[in-house]
Amino acid sequence: MHATVVTKLRSAGCVFAEDEAELLISAARTDADLDTMVDRRVEGLPLEHIVGWAEFCGLRITVDAGVFVPRRRTEFLVQQAAALARPGAVVLDLCCGSGAVGAAVAAAVDGIELHAADVDPAAVRCARRNVTDVGGRAYEGDLYDPLPAGLRGRVDVLVANAPYVPSEAIGFLPPEARDHEPLVALDGGADGLAVQRRVTEGATAWLAPGGRLLIETSERQAPHTAAAMSAHGLVPRIVGCDDLDATVVVGSRPALGRPEER
Repeated sequence: MHATVVTKLRSAGCVFAEDEAELLISAARTDADLDTMVDRRVEGLPLEHIVGWAEFCGLRITVDAGVFVPRRRTEFLVQQAAALARPGAVVLDLCCGSGAVGAAVAAAVDGIELHAADVDPAAVRCARRNVTDVGGRAYEGDLYDPLPAGLRGRVDVLVANAPYVPSEAIGFLPPEARDHEPLVALDGGADGLAVQRRVTEGATAWLAPGGRLLIETSERQAPHTAAAMSAHGLVPRIVGCDDLDATVVVGSRPALGRPEER
């Protein structure tokens, strides 16, 4: 059975056919179920949508069909956020998708107060399952609109994996993303920075003094993301990880108090 599944997956162009075969076989309840799952994979459906979860930062994140699949590179965003979040910190995962980033930060840092939000109803339904397990709350709406007013000015760490693919580049994405993930989770506008700008524009009203905004972006776009942060009163720095091909821009809201605390 295993060899047959591997052969079908390899013929369909699956690079990691053996690993995928093991996951599909373990997830299938019957032989007929396995046949259906393999057929769906051969047709190009993301593996995570078929088995219903994605491995991310060592966690099993629930991912429903049609929901953005968390990328391995985004683990760098989690690492940077976790390094800045102290126990008990207020963390906001904006453009949260499945809630993977917030859930992973909560798993890495004890006792955080986690909030997450996304405009896509399917994503929010998925995120609620993932963040509720770690004591978080998820809200449906456009960026900051659905957040409780009591959160304003209290966020210590704001993470945003906002869409940053330029509109004209969507057609060049792998079919798994282009055909099976929501456009709202991919399309960043003409230059890929439209949603990032809106996140940055509203961030200072929600960040606590000394709070940080972290945005995943591309190496090419990072200087523009940093410039947008500067324009809205944040002090930016760009960090990268070659191993994960990941870039994050961190913007700090100046702290109140003595100059050495700023």
